[in-house]
Amino acid sequence: MASSVLDKLKRFGISDKKAEEVEKNKATTSALLSFLEKYPQHELDSTHATLLFSLASALPKSKFMTEKYIDLVFQNILSNKISMKPQLDAAMVFFRNCRENLTDFETACGIGVTVSIDDIKSAVAKTFEENNAELTEKRYRYPIGKLMARIRDIQPWADPKLVKEEIDSQLLLLLGSKTESDTKPIEKPKKVKTPKNMQATTDTVKDDKPEVVTFKGAAARFHAVGDNDKTDGYIVTPNTAHLLEQHKAEVGGRVHTRFPPEPNGILHIGHAKAITFNFAYARDRGGNCYLRYDDTNPEAEDEEFFVGILRDVQWLGHEPFKITHSSDYFPQLYEAAVELIKRNLAYVCHQQADEMKGFEDRSLSPWRNRPVEESLQLFEDMRRGLLDEGSATLRMKHIMEDGKIDPVAYRIKFTPHHRTKDQWCIYPTYDFTHCLCDSLENITHSLCTKEFQNRRSSYYWLCNALDWYCPVQWEYGRLNMAYSLVSKRKIGKLISSGIVRGWDDPRLFTLAALRRRGFPPDAITEFCHKVGVTESNSMVHPSLLESCVRDVLNRRARRVMAVLDPIKVTIEGQVSSEVVVPNNPVIESSGTHNVPLCNVLYIDRDDFSENPPKGYKRLTLTQPVVLKAAGIVLRFKDLTKDVDGNITDLTVVAESMTAENKPKGFIHWVSSPSPTVEPRRAQVRIFHQLFKTENPEEGGNLMKNVNENSLEVYDAIIDEGVNDLTPGTVYQFERIGYFAVDPDTTDVQAVFNRTVALREDAGKREK
Repeated sequence: MASSVLDKLKRFGISDKKAEEVEKNKATTSALLSFLEKYPQHELDSTHATLLFSLASALPKSKFMTEKYIDLVFQNILSNKISMKPQLDAAMVFFRNCRENLTDFETACGIGVTVSIDDIKSAVAKTFEENNAELTEKRYRYPIGKLMARIRDIQPWADPKLVKEEIDSQLLLLLGSKTESDTKPIEKPKKVKTPKNMQATTDTVKDDKPEVVTFKGAAARFHAVGDNDKTDGYIVTPNTAHLLEQHKAEVGGRVHTRFPPEPNGILHIGHAKAITFNFAYARDRGGNCYLRYDDTNPEAEDEEFFVGILRDVQWLGHEPFKITHSSDYFPQLYEAAVELIKRNLAYVCHQQADEMKGFEDRSLSPWRNRPVEESLQLFEDMRRGLLDEGSATLRMKHIMEDGKIDPVAYRIKFTPHHRTKDQWCIYPTYDFTHCLCDSLENITHSLCTKEFQNRRSSYYWLCNALDWYCPVQWEYGRLNMAYSLVSKRKIGKLISSGIVRGWDDPRLFTLAALRRRGFPPDAITEFCHKVGVTESNSMVHPSLLESCVRDVLNRRARRVMAVLDPIKVTIEGQVSSEVVVPNNPVIESSGTHNVPLCNVLYIDRDDFSENPPKGYKRLTLTQPVVLKAAGIVLRFKDLTKDVDGNITDLTVVAESMTAENKPKGFIHWVSSPSPTVEPRRAQVRIFHQLFKTENPEEGGNLMKNVNENSLEVYDAIIDEGVNDLTPGTVYQFERIGYFAVDPDTTDVQAVFNRTVALREDAGKREK
């Protein structure tokens, strides 16, 4: 039976060894065999075979791929509508985000798009022209992948093989044949170790200078300051040239961006990407980035959110050029609204919210053509509080990209504002405020997430309708974290239900929660750089973020020992009274610290087994083990159990480790200075994924997807090396993971949160 399956797998053009590896993955094998059953002939077309194998290989990690989606891709491969890997990749991205709406499937996958040889030659030539200086300097050492990526931006549906052939051809014409220097290996510079003080460190430690970010794709080709009109889709008016010249002079030719959060909630991991993009893009070009609070909804704003947002921005390592508020510009925005009415481009409307819902099929407002003077008087009445809340709005005469007719510019709200108090009872909307504040602050690049793409035409229309300077709006894909939730309303429900303890519960992906969990801010920044900035929304697994956290903490965290589920061990034999332990073996200059060792110590319950499974390398009835850092071999002698059969005490015999008696395994431990002294206790919290599924709202019932076992609490024992209990201080508990001191810590009780598990032991406590 097995050989028959292997023979079938090899029909996809893979080697014997590869077929054996694939057969071990049941999901991939099942998909491939299913494809063979449906394939209309015995021999697979080579292109079909390659694409179907790629599809099947991706399915185990693509739970969103339903049978319907898989069959649709299969049929499109058979009909040669999907004929190359980029199209298949695009299909997978589409299905991840489509939510059953398949209307744009063919467009998203480039089906029906023909890219000719001439198109490819033109794209390659353009790319070579853009990179001519560096190509000439680096010659054949220039990364081909970088060229391929740029050409993919120009012609995403070009055949990669034909693109590679054309690159090779044009490289040969440009550079000639390879010389000896082109193929000679480059000598790598020797790494110089930088001494660091490796005492226990808090998560605020960062390099003095942030790393310069290399932006790729469309972000690498943003317009120069003042060249807004060279951007695709930018609206040019008779006043554009003058306005751009004036704008360029006012900013001194420097990039100006902004991070404009609404102060109605706390920031999350998706905001970290926006913060990093806006601040890094400006900083690396010698420019400035504003922090602007979009405070136009007084009903939802609160002082704690203003404070929390600034704290999070600064925690991530950024200092705003200026801190501003949309409310700073309320007088200018009001005057702009009056001017818009005077130009007969806005009017006061009395339709209710339900009547204004809908798009192109909705009829125009019966007040759309009311006289300008009448709208001016009514708008003044709105400002003076003479009209009831909800009885009137100011609307702009404009149809948006999504078909929405005449978006609202101002509405009445009799709610005191956080900053302006009772000065105003009318407040501008996002569609009115955003672009005009960008213009007033001379923003050069208005960077926002993809959901604002259908507002771009409104953005350009309003600036131009008033003859104001018009920035360029560019939309990038949102960062979505699998197994997470960022909706303020839904997190509030989890809090009120007692599922999580607050906005900073370490199981959440708010920045406050990640800070409490012990994530270093520079690790979050590195994660954002790795995710990158693209025009497509992305769903990222938490493991990528955790990997970045490990990389930082491995170089930074002090090593100590802790026992989460202790068993008391009595040693027969001579032991030293103290052991010297390195603070961090990764950094030679980190120093050491001493921990006590006496004849009574504690080991983790997982590190002893009466009936060990195969491959178990820790202490057993017949297998000795080494005490980490102590160089002592322990051999089992006796044990004691309670009435329920649980082991309470072990007795072991100690002997010095030699080349002859060195065991295969070692374990960590904690000891007091003497048997009569109680060991240091601490509460240790182990957090797991809060949700069972990648999309917590899958199936429409958030609560059913909650993982009831997302928190484990241990009454642990910690060693004397834990010398700093300042909240946020991070340690590596040897063989367990990285742990941060929690703010709940008191003089009586130390509390730790697991930041991340060690890479090699990531699943040790995933029960």
